[in-house]
Amino acid sequence: MSPDLVPPGPVRSAAELNAQIRALWSHPAVPLTREQRAEYERLCAELARLQREAEAAAAPSPMLPAA
Repeated sequence: MSPDLVPPGPVRSAAELNAQIRALWSHPAVPLTREQRAEYERLCAELARLQREAEAAAAPSPMLPAA
């Protein structure tokens, strides 16, 4: 799923998303089911979108020319 195609929903914090991602991986040797893999991809896409938005908000805005 493309990070730009994350369905709208409740806004979760990065900590909440990370906790949900970690919860899917109960043990590193146990592979995820298809459903778990799909959820993992959705969570990662949501986390990436959240990080991009945070970076954009923190970036300095370009200087506007004097009027």
